[in-house]
Amino acid sequence: MRYENMVPGIFLRRPNRFIAHIEIAGKEEICHVKNTGRCRELLPAGAQVWCQHSDNPNRKTQYDLVTVRKGQRLINMDSQAPNKAAQEWLTQGGLGKISHLRPETTFGNSRFDFSFQKEGRQCFLEVKGVTLETDGVCAFPDAPTVRGARHLQELTRLAREGYGTYVLFVIQMADVRYLHPNDVTDPDFGNALRAAAAAGVQVLAMDCSVTESTMEIGKPVEVRL
Repeated sequence: MRYENMVPGIFLRRPNRFIAHIEIAGKEEICHVKNTGRCRELLPAGAQVWCQHSDNPNRKTQYDLVTVRKGQRLINMDSQAPNKAAQEWLTQGGLGKISHLRPETTFGNSRFDFSFQKEGRQCFLEVKGVTLETDGVCAFPDAPTVRGARHLQELTRLAREGYGTYVLFVIQMADVRYLHPNDVTDPDFGNALRAAAAAGVQVLAMDCSVTESTMEIGKPVEVRL
């Protein structure tokens, strides 16, 4: 996936979850933050960032904060990017031959990021974007997520009913060592992930090749439960 009209900037401050003040071309601009997570480790004052400029004159902000440099890594922090990258990956054969790929599928009382058929079996997949990293070790989530645990419980139920079920962690950076559930921040999610794996839900993690203006799913990453 590619972003057009990207410009570099310097992060100044983030007064709330939705906006950040960024220095762009010597001027302080108010930018929309495309991730409502905490992201504190990604955005210290002075961090180098890249923002997408919008030509829409009716927007309150003309920029979206998308990419940040952390040490030697470029990290995509757009919370919508993992689903877009996952759809490209699935379409290009990331899980082998599939058919009837549909995003945002409602099934029973549940809604899943993707549904598809594989080897004659109905399958469902949930995507989780990962930006939290320390010394090459990634963790999810970066804040408690009741919704995330509920998704896993729904996949667990479907796995026991014989459906194909997947959770895909899209790590929005490259060259990481492994991923683990963040039990310190959200033990309920960690317990739900381990229960899902035990029930047959396939737990996958993939890193991403990230540039200032692109993100593409790359290599498998070990998941340590």
